[in-house]
Amino acid sequence: MEHPENDTQYAGLTVNSGVEQPPIVNPYLAKRPRRKPLPPASELVEGILKGDVTSLSRAVTLVESLAPEHYALAQEVIEKCLPYSGNSRRIGITGVPGAGKSTSIDVFGLHVLKKGGKLAVLAIDPSSERTKGSILGDKTRMEKLSVHPNAFIRPSPSAGSLGGVARKTRETIVLCEAAGYNDIFVETVGVGQSETAVHSMVDFFLLIQIAGAGDELQGIKRGIMEMADGIVINKADGENVGAAQLAQAQFRSALHLFPPTASGWAPEVLTYSGYYEIGIAEVWDMIDRYFEYVIRTGYFEAKRKEQARWWMYETIDEQLRKNFYDNEVVCKILTRCENDVLANRRSSFAAAAEVLDYYFGEK
Repeated sequence: MEHPENDTQYAGLTVNSGVEQPPIVNPYLAKRPRRKPLPPASELVEGILKGDVTSLSRAVTLVESLAPEHYALAQEVIEKCLPYSGNSRRIGITGVPGAGKSTSIDVFGLHVLKKGGKLAVLAIDPSSERTKGSILGDKTRMEKLSVHPNAFIRPSPSAGSLGGVARKTRETIVLCEAAGYNDIFVETVGVGQSETAVHSMVDFFLLIQIAGAGDELQGIKRGIMEMADGIVINKADGENVGAAQLAQAQFRSALHLFPPTASGWAPEVLTYSGYYEIGIAEVWDMIDRYFEYVIRTGYFEAKRKEQARWWMYETIDEQLRKNFYDNEVVCKILTRCENDVLANRRSSFAAAAEVLDYYFGEK
């Protein structure tokens, strides 16, 4: 390309050559080390039983993987860890978005670790329905706990599973217990269907509420209060103390409307402030009393057995769905039947009957 600036009439003016543009592809890309192959199950289990965080993290990643080649290895790891599990206190924590769950877990966790032992936090992060991605940013809300040497925080994507509950959370609990974590927190994505699944995998279910955010008794309609073993009202500090105490009285009155719990435990309602760390010891004293009560009455062991049975059937349901939708012929028939339904050529019931008749006839 000619540059008019180089014409003789512009004597004394010189044009330097341009700067060479860097390559579009990173030249160091090929030099990056390849990811190490997965170790055998025995090696992973050995590391987990020693409390090695790297082995535990790799095993959890393996369990969460959707790759078919990882499934058998993950199940082998779980089976070998199973005899070393069941020795922790599993605590589910839920509440509406903005109730301060992550901040509360940070201070609750530090309070627990002061007594010794190890703590695992399984934070279930909601996945986008459009992109299926998750931010996985709960660690940023747990500043002190995330750097504690005896704490293990694992955010997991809900990945579209039932009610937003991470599909492999229960298996992850088994791995954490085998690694020596004697307290396990399971944080849910918020009030919704996920609470039913989380309630079926924990020993104590804690509901976090806030005052001044509308009608405090709306929780009655959702059925979430029926599952709660304890209700705590966060942000009871400053000018909000009065509102928190009023909400506490309302929730206590509301609990009288429900039938007795299966355990015989009467859920308590307490106030606290996670940000200012006020009332944390009282909340944890309530949880300690609960465990003393259910262990003494035998409900603790009975509930664990019921949970194991529930998850067996839940796994059967999950595998049946996966087998159905992974069938190539079924997928083709589904596409054709869906087009017929959308075009009003067939009813939804007749189309569903055709797909199911093929599937069960094939079996």
